[in-house]
Amino acid sequence: MSVHLHSSDVVLVVAVFLASAVEMVEALTIVLAVGVTRGWRSALEGVAVALAALAALVLLVGPPLVRYVPLSTLRLVVGGLLLVFGLQWLRKAVLRAAGLKAKHDEDAIFAREVAALSVADAGADGGRPTGGRVRDATAFTVAFKGVFLEGLEVVVVVITLGSTSHRLGLAAVAAAAAVVVVGAVGLAVARQLSSVPENALKMGVGLMLVSFGTFWAGEGVGVHWPGSDLAVPVLVAVYGSLAWVLTASFRPSTVAGAAVQAGGE
Repeated sequence: MSVHLHSSDVVLVVAVFLASAVEMVEALTIVLAVGVTRGWRSALEGVAVALAALAALVLLVGPPLVRYVPLSTLRLVVGGLLLVFGLQWLRKAVLRAAGLKAKHDEDAIFAREVAALSVADAGADGGRPTGGRVRDATAFTVAFKGVFLEGLEVVVVVITLGSTSHRLGLAAVAAAAAVVVVGAVGLAVARQLSSVPENALKMGVGLMLVSFGTFWAGEGVGVHWPGSDLAVPVLVAVYGSLAWVLTASFRPSTVAGAAVQAGGE
C-alpha cells in the first residue's frame, strides 16, 4: 500500500471514529438515564434495534452511491455537504473554546433525562415492569430514539466519507469501533460523562470534516492537489491553525460577552 493511500486511510479512520464517539457519548447519556430509571433490559433492546436500523441504512444507501454515482459528481456534492456540516461543528467548538458558548454538560443532560423518566414512571399505572419480563415501552422507545437520532449523524459521516473515498467498509469499521469503545467506557465510568473532553473531540471532527470537504470539492471541480492524499493532513493543519487564531482572538471578549448561551448543542 502506498504512503499516500495510507495517510488518507488514517485520516478517514480518525475522522469517522471521533465523529461517531462524540455522537455515541450523547446517546450513551440517554441510555444510562433510561437504564438507571426504568430498567436495563428494555433500554438495551432499544439500543440493539436502533443500531441494527442504522447499520441497514449504511448498507442500503452506501453501496449504490459507490456503484452508480460518478466519482467526480459524488466528490463535489459530498465535499460541499461536508464543508457545511464541518463548519457548523467547528463554529460551535471555537465559540465554546473561547468561552462565548456554554459547553455541553452531559451530567446536566443525564439529570434532566432521569427527572423526566422518573415523572413518566410515577405516572404509569403499573410502574416499572417487575422481574424484567415485560418490555417497558417507554424505556425501549426513549433508548431507541436517543441512539437512532444521534446515530443518524454517524451514518451521514460514514456514508459521505466512506463512499467518496471508496472506503465504505473501513469507515463502517471505524464507526463500529467507536460504538464499542464508548459503550465499554460508559460501563466503566457510568455517570461520569462530563470528564469526556467533548469539545476537543468536536473541534477535531470539525477540522477533519472541513478538510475532507475542501479536498473532495476541489477534486470534484478538477483541482489537482499537491501530494495527492497527503494534502488532507495539510488542510487539517491549516484549518487547525485558523481555528486556534480565531479562538485566541475571541477569548478576550468573553468578559464583555458574559451572556453565554446555556446548554449548547
